[in-house]
Amino acid sequence: MNTEPKRKFGVVVVGVGRAGSVRMRDLRNPHPSSAFLNLIGFVSRRELGSIDGVQQISLEDALSSQEVEVAYICSESSSHEDYIRQFLNAGKHVLVEYPMTLSLAAAQELWELAEQKGKVLHEEHVELLMEEFAFLKKEVVGKDLLKGSLLFTAGPLEEERFGFPAFSGISRLTWLVSLFGELSLVSATLEERKEDQYMKMTVCLETEKKGPLSWIEEKGPGLKRNRYLSFHFKSGSLENVPNVGVNKNIFLKDQNIFVQKLLGQFSEKELAAEKKRILHCLGLAEEIQKYCCSRK
Repeated sequence: MNTEPKRKFGVVVVGVGRAGSVRMRDLRNPHPSSAFLNLIGFVSRRELGSIDGVQQISLEDALSSQEVEVAYICSESSSHEDYIRQFLNAGKHVLVEYPMTLSLAAAQELWELAEQKGKVLHEEHVELLMEEFAFLKKEVVGKDLLKGSLLFTAGPLEEERFGFPAFSGISRLTWLVSLFGELSLVSATLEERKEDQYMKMTVCLETEKKGPLSWIEEKGPGLKRNRYLSFHFKSGSLENVPNVGVNKNIFLKDQNIFVQKLLGQFSEKELAAEKKRILHCLGLAEEIQKYCCSRK
């Protein structure tokens, strides 16, 4: 991206919650990747008119406009699949917040559609751009895992809008897969008290070398957003991550990756490896959901 932009890609942001608002801010600020992008408007189910001088436009106009070449899908997870399909069919490139879909088959179908249309389909994974992940990646490289666990706690989340916990929590699963390679499911349980807005999903996974990994998502009122991890290796242990600094501009870093894809600066090998990882994680999430639902 060190080159001067010969042209700018017109962008529309779909959904203006937390992620969408950050995306709009990054698009409007002078950054190297933003120089290749031109924010044309935003789409929202709410009648907002404009935000900081950026005009709201209808979904129909966003799909039919020749000016719009890129869609950022920042809506709730349950709507991602439909939006991606509509924008790809309209000949637009797509950046979508994770998870791109709530089923493996849908993700595979959309990737095929993107390839048919010759368009970039990019699933955001800002968790892989965090300082904590960079620290962990350095710590675990070349080590043999004996056992490990990752617990994530947070406030309640509506499954109807954000998907089954294995999908809404897919960033934690992505961490584990990115650190330890492809995983297989051993067992999974889901404890729910809907009247209390409480749920706890416990998943037992295994690395290719049979190293056991447990992943727990626990959500309910009064639970603070926190991540607890414990990894035991032949050469020592790692209990939680020290304070390794502030995660600055992680959505902007993700945008930089997306623009590099638009400019054809990613190799086929890199794109194939990323797609393989994303589909593996979505496949695991679906397997976990089916396992839990079969035991209800």
